[in-house]
Amino acid sequence: MLTSAELVWLIAAVAKGDQTAFERLYAATRAKLYGVVLRILRRKDLAEEVIQDVYVKVWSNAGHFNPAIASPITWMVAIARNRAIDLTRKRGEIPLDEESAAMDVAADTPDPLAERERSDELKRLLDCLERLDPERKNMMMLAYYNGWSREQLAQKLERPINTVKTWLRRSLIEVRECLGG
Repeated sequence: MLTSAELVWLIAAVAKGDQTAFERLYAATRAKLYGVVLRILRRKDLAEEVIQDVYVKVWSNAGHFNPAIASPITWMVAIARNRAIDLTRKRGEIPLDEESAAMDVAADTPDPLAERERSDELKRLLDCLERLDPERKNMMMLAYYNGWSREQLAQKLERPINTVKTWLRRSLIEVRECLGG
């Protein structure tokens, strides 16, 4: 994988229409983005379809990327994650009876490259999530990592939707305060 600075340079070149830079960016990031999408969709055919959409969006929005706001991989993962979640919601295929794969954050054999990319901000965010009540932490992960809707959360947690909305809002406030902002 390329360094963050190299990815920033590639995205800037892509913003200028450089197809070679786009090919390098694709080659350097496809595996990671595909893994994110596959984890959400759990279907290879849909993941391939979403990955194509993701890279079309990266190509068309490269000029809007701001390295002061996010790292290149964070920006691209956000695009991939949002596309996968949109498709999942559209298709209504999130199984409510399964435990979230998002709760298995630590793998048995962690990828050393992924560890290197984990920023201090991400570590702080994970620390703040750990401070939440376990039920609320689970709800946050299902909502914001796996893309579950409030309706799906309400059904899974057997709570009224307004309670779920309130818990999500309060949990977000707690996390924001923990992060210092």
